[in-house]
Amino acid sequence: MKTIATLAAAALPHSTRAANNSPLLANMGIASTSFMGAALGKRSSAGHSGSAMSLPPAQGNSTVDFLERCHKFGAKGVQTQLRGDPHQIRSRAEELGMWVEAMISVRNSTPESLEAAIRNAKEAGCTIARDGLLGGRRYETFNTLADWNAWVEVSKQKIAMAVPILEKQKFTLALENHKDWTLEEYVKIFETHQSEYFGACLDFGNNISLLDDLMAVIETIAPYTKATHFKDMAVAPYNDGFLLSEVPLGTGVLDLPRTLHILEKANPQVHLSLEMITRDPLKVPCLDDHYWVTFPDRNGIFLARTLRFVEQHKSSTPLPQPEELSHEEHARVEEDNIRKCFDWARAQQT
Repeated sequence: MKTIATLAAAALPHSTRAANNSPLLANMGIASTSFMGAALGKRSSAGHSGSAMSLPPAQGNSTVDFLERCHKFGAKGVQTQLRGDPHQIRSRAEELGMWVEAMISVRNSTPESLEAAIRNAKEAGCTIARDGLLGGRRYETFNTLADWNAWVEVSKQKIAMAVPILEKQKFTLALENHKDWTLEEYVKIFETHQSEYFGACLDFGNNISLLDDLMAVIETIAPYTKATHFKDMAVAPYNDGFLLSEVPLGTGVLDLPRTLHILEKANPQVHLSLEMITRDPLKVPCLDDHYWVTFPDRNGIFLARTLRFVEQHKSSTPLPQPEELSHEEHARVEEDNIRKCFDWARAQQT
């Protein structure tokens, strides 16, 4: 396998390849997390706290409602928690010509409940489910290295429990890099559990928050990728590190044409699930001592490379602050951002 340094070097300079006629873009869907920004902002303004993953998907009363909503944007599929009768979900998805990927929680499952969730997903027409083991962010969730290590051990046990069930059910689980695993740790998971039914839900932008090179993550994880959170990112410096925002496709720092080429080569059947979260910028406090508590193997090379990247690619305009808006206006901007993403994808097809 190529070294991380080699991959990082290979990622520069930015590709000039167009994304024209990408079959992945033509089949792009939406992850329900794309609609959580306004809900999260409303929750924050009401004085609540908690991770984004603790919020229910904004899909109306059922997954069928969510399918209908996404179809109006031109989405070809959805990645979401399943709500409602699975047979109705499957039937409506087939009528609309849309694919469905489920969201399930291995960490909160027993063997029995995991098998039940998989059976339900299969009845709904799913062959893949996405999971993220950590609901929050590693550098915010854990106060000591011991706490992190304890979480890792439980997570490893849950993965070891899940893989034989996945193979028995012939059902694929895609594990997201949810601001938890560094690139080296993430690769190790898939090297340890080599199964055609277990792989990555590759989030294009999350790992910069752990000081990983974005293109190195994509290059390295593409062969393991079974599902995606497709996005573009903007960055800007702040006193304790840098700010990180999802932005409409084609307006951020990611080399999306190069990324699509890599994914198409590695897995031409993978689905792009748009994750365009309309929220205030996330603070990545990598210059604060507490940030480093759970990163014994990170060093100044990672920090210097990332801060240099941020300085070179910092946004020329202030990053958006949608949580200052009313809930109604926030929701309007959220939908507008999703439309911009589909407009960009369609423009690549002409």
